Amino acid sequence: MADESVVTQHKSEGNGQMWLSLVAIVTGTFVAVLNSSLMNVAMNKFVAVFGSDLTTMQWIITGYTLASAMVIPMSGYLGGRFGNKNLFIYSVAGFTIFSVLCGLAWSANTMIIFRIIQGFAGGFIMPVGMSIIFTTFPKEKTGTAMGLWGIAAMVAPALGPTFGGYLIQNFSWRLLFFINVPIGILAVVLGKILMKESPRTTGLKFDTPGAILSMMFFGSLLLALSKGQSEGWTSLFIVSLLFVAICSLMLLIWVELGAKQPVLDLNLFKNVKFTISVISGSLVMMAMMGGTFLAPVYLQSIQGLNAMQTGILLMPQSIAMAVMMAISGKLVEKFGVVPICIAGLAVLGITTAELHLLTADTPNHWLNALLTIRGIGIGVCLMPLTSAGMNAVAPEQISNASPLSNVLRQVAGSLGIAIFTAIMGNRQIVHYQHISESVAVDSVMANNTVSALTGEIYAWAVDRATAAGAASSYLAGFMQKEAYVRSIADTFYISAIPAFICIPFVLFFIKRKTPVEIKE
Repeated sequence: MADESVVTQHKSEGNGQMWLSLVAIVTGTFVAVLNSSLMNVAMNKFVAVFGSDLTTMQWIITGYTLASAMVIPMSGYLGGRFGNKNLFIYSVAGFTIFSVLCGLAWSANTMIIFRIIQGFAGGFIMPVGMSIIFTTFPKEKTGTAMGLWGIAAMVAPALGPTFGGYLIQNFSWRLLFFINVPIGILAVVLGKILMKESPRTTGLKFDTPGAILSMMFFGSLLLALSKGQSEGWTSLFIVSLLFVAICSLMLLIWVELGAKQPVLDLNLFKNVKFTISVISGSLVMMAMMGGTFLAPVYLQSIQGLNAMQTGILLMPQSIAMAVMMAISGKLVEKFGVVPICIAGLAVLGITTAELHLLTADTPNHWLNALLTIRGIGIGVCLMPLTSAGMNAVAPEQISNASPLSNVLRQVAGSLGIAIFTAIMGNRQIVHYQHISESVAVDSVMANNTVSALTGEIYAWAVDRATAAGAASSYLAGFMQKEAYVRSIADTFYISAIPAFICIPFVLFFIKRKTPVEIKE
């Protein structure tokens, strides 16, 4: 009886430490994601402060994204070599230190350099955090733990635009970086105290060729995807980057399949459930990023909202995602992965497709309600899909599976934004041509509209010729705006496709009952 009480006590202490360690992981993840979302609203401020141009200052975001993606594949080796706990703490500490240096930056070049190094330091936070969860928690608890961990990834983007806009308008841009310091220090302290020591693997050899090739592949591919629309997809710069990406990918596959200790263990794709999880998770990321990219574009470019107003309007969607992620693990425990994910994907696909009804004067409450329901769908399906694949991997392969899953989902998100941006630009041209053909310059409708506008402008005490020219410009602007709205609506419709494609893949997670042998 005494032995049973001791076992129960140790078990409860272990369970308590598991959940306390999750607090440290969530805090570290939160500060990394929050920092990225804060940058999106600060570009114009950086241009004004440093006297640079928007293309140069975009490297504050692009440089961080590239650097973090390039180091993700190395997290498996470094986690085994130094321990996941130590790697997580050092990554958050490095991220925090370079947040201070970014806040002290005195020129555009120093800012970009510090952000790139910050990306190298912070790139390990999410994959290592995921590895710790799957090696610390029992399989039946990983769904709940991943849901709680996912809250950080959803709440931070919700707060970012609103909080960032408030800081810029009322205080200094330097606070965008200094705000990370107390949160980062808290995450380091919590990690040091609450997380248990991670086992280290001896005799590991670093896969230098694989590391170099993976950095070349992910770096060149993500740079091409992020710059393709602005530079032109057929430009020498983008074509060269894609050529480097394809060549480095082919060499990477050849090297890694023959390596004894690969930096990216491609043999994991022999595991069908893990492969399906990565594919379906990547498709959900593409569908999610479509809305994340398109909704702010619509609200700011069409309805004229500023970054802070946009953040406030989109906050219910992110809160809905966070809440559903927190309870998705419990739902999966009760009903299973398949019905929950199919329901979430159906909600995501239907609501995203419904957004093709957007017009220039769509009420914000309708858009907000639809986006919130869409957020519920994302929150229900995203983490269970990831957990299902990671749970199918052997415990000793978790440290290799986590970076592979994370980096491929990051590439899928960037690919989705690149595709949707190209589609939106193309559809805008098509719609403008259709509008121009239906509203000819010499048509009665066009002449009546120009005459009415000319009369209104002429009343402002300008001459008739200037008023007529301004009226024609206004009409052209209305046509451009209408074409832009229709292109955004079309792109929303297309961005729903990945969610529907994902549904058949979920069926692979059906657990078939093994037949019971009847003893004679």
